[in-house]
Amino acid sequence: QVQLVESGGGLVQAGGSLRLSCAASGSIFSINAMGWYRQAPGKQRELVASITSGGMTIYADSVRGRFTISRDIAKKTVYLQMNSLKPEETAVYYCNRVVPPLFSWGQGTQVTVSS
Repeated sequence: QVQLVESGGGLVQAGGSLRLSCAASGSIFSINAMGWYRQAPGKQRELVASITSGGMTIYADSVRGRFTISRDIAKKTVYLQMNSLKPEETAVYYCNRVVPPLFSWGQGTQVTVSS
Protein backbone atom coordinates (compact mmCIF):
# COMPACT_ATOMS: atom_id res chain seq x y z
CA GLN A 1 0.00 0.00 0.00
CA VAL A 2 1.43 3.34 -1.05
CA GLN A 3 1.33 6.19 1.43
CA LEU A 4 1.78 9.79 0.36
CA VAL A 5 3.11 12.59 2.57
CA GLU A 6 3.03 16.14 1.25
CA SER A 7 5.05 19.00 2.71
CA GLY A 8 6.46 22.41 1.89
CA GLY A 9 3.35 24.54 2.01
CA GLY A 10 3.06 27.79 3.89
CA LEU A 11 2.11 31.43 3.73
CA VAL A 12 3.60 33.46 0.90
CA GLN A 13 2.90 36.84 -0.63
CA ALA A 14 1.53 37.13 -4.12
CA GLY A 15 4.36 36.75 -6.59
CA GLY A 16 6.31 34.55 -4.24
CA SER A 17 7.50 30.98 -4.60
CA LEU A 18 7.19 27.68 -2.79
CA ARG A 19 8.50 24.21 -3.40
CA LEU A 20 6.27 21.33 -2.43
CA SER A 21 7.42 17.77 -1.83
CA CYS A 22 5.52 14.51 -1.89
CA ALA A 23 7.23 11.50 -0.39
CA ALA A 24 5.80 8.11 -1.31
CA SER A 25 6.29 4.73 0.25
CA GLY A 26 5.98 1.54 -1.72
CA SER A 27 7.87 0.02 -4.62
CA ILE A 28 5.35 0.85 -7.35
CA PHE A 29 5.99 4.57 -7.17
CA SER A 30 8.48 4.54 -10.03
CA ILE A 31 6.08 3.08 -12.58
CA ASN A 32 3.22 5.44 -12.00
CA ALA A 33 2.50 8.78 -13.54
CA MET A 34 2.12 11.16 -10.61
CA GLY A 35 0.43 14.49 -10.30
CA TRP A 36 -0.14 17.44 -8.06
CA TYR A 37 -3.70 18.39 -7.30
CA ARG A 38 -5.16 21.29 -5.37
CA GLN A 39 -8.45 21.94 -3.67
CA ALA A 40 -9.54 25.42 -2.74
CA PRO A 41 -12.31 26.00 -0.19
CA GLY A 42 -15.69 25.21 -1.71
CA LYS A 43 -14.18 23.97 -4.96
CA GLN A 44 -13.49 20.60 -6.49
CA ARG A 45 -10.04 19.11 -6.44
CA GLU A 46 -8.19 19.83 -9.68
CA LEU A 47 -5.09 18.39 -11.29
CA VAL A 48 -2.53 21.11 -11.94
CA ALA A 49 0.57 19.19 -13.04
CA SER A 50 1.61 15.65 -13.84
CA ILE A 51 4.74 13.73 -14.70
CA THR A 52 5.08 10.31 -16.30
CA SER A 53 7.57 7.64 -15.31
CA GLY A 54 9.53 8.73 -18.37
CA GLY A 55 9.64 12.34 -17.25
CA MET A 56 7.07 13.83 -19.59
CA THR A 57 5.23 16.72 -17.93
CA ILE A 58 1.78 18.18 -18.47
CA TYR A 59 0.40 21.34 -16.90
CA ALA A 60 -2.97 22.95 -16.53
CA ASP A 61 -3.25 26.13 -18.55
CA SER A 62 -3.55 28.17 -15.37
CA VAL A 63 -0.10 27.20 -14.09
CA ARG A 64 1.91 26.53 -17.24
CA GLY A 65 5.08 28.59 -17.28
CA ARG A 66 4.99 29.21 -13.53
CA PHE A 67 4.90 25.72 -11.99
CA THR A 68 7.41 22.93 -12.55
CA ILE A 69 6.84 19.32 -11.57
CA SER A 70 9.75 16.94 -11.14
CA ARG A 71 10.48 13.62 -9.51
CA ASP A 72 13.38 11.82 -7.88
CA ILE A 73 12.63 8.13 -8.33
CA ALA A 74 15.44 7.02 -6.02
CA LYS A 75 13.98 9.16 -3.25
CA LYS A 76 10.40 8.27 -4.21
CA THR A 77 9.59 11.95 -4.14
CA VAL A 78 7.68 14.26 -6.44
CA TYR A 79 8.22 18.01 -6.31
CA LEU A 80 6.25 21.04 -7.38
CA GLN A 81 8.10 24.30 -7.78
CA MET A 82 5.58 27.12 -7.77
CA ASN A 83 6.58 30.60 -8.85
CA SER A 84 4.64 33.84 -9.27
CA LEU A 85 1.92 32.57 -6.97
CA LYS A 86 -1.49 34.22 -7.03
CA PRO A 87 -3.98 34.67 -4.17
CA GLU A 88 -6.53 32.51 -6.02
CA GLU A 89 -4.08 29.63 -5.80
CA THR A 90 -4.63 29.38 -2.08
CA ALA A 91 -5.57 25.74 -1.55
CA VAL A 92 -4.56 22.44 -0.05
CA TYR A 93 -2.15 20.73 -2.40
CA TYR A 94 -2.02 16.96 -2.77
CA CYS A 95 -0.13 14.46 -4.85
CA ASN A 96 -1.45 11.19 -6.26
CA ARG A 97 -1.51 9.01 -9.30
CA VAL A 98 -3.15 10.51 -12.37
CA VAL A 99 -4.64 7.26 -13.66
CA PRO A 100 -7.22 5.43 -11.55
CA PRO A 101 -7.27 3.69 -9.23
CA LEU A 102 -5.77 6.47 -7.15
CA PHE A 103 -3.80 5.85 -3.99
CA SER A 104 -5.27 6.87 -0.67
CA TRP A 105 -5.00 10.63 -0.33
CA GLY A 106 -2.43 12.09 2.00
CA GLN A 107 -3.14 14.96 4.33
CA GLY A 108 -2.04 17.52 1.79
CA THR A 109 -0.11 20.70 2.43
CA GLN A 110 -1.73 24.10 2.82
CA VAL A 111 -0.60 26.90 0.53
CA THR A 112 -1.85 30.37 1.38
CA VAL A 113 -1.07 33.26 -0.93
CA SER A 114 -1.71 36.70 0.49
CA SER A 115 -2.47 39.70 -1.69
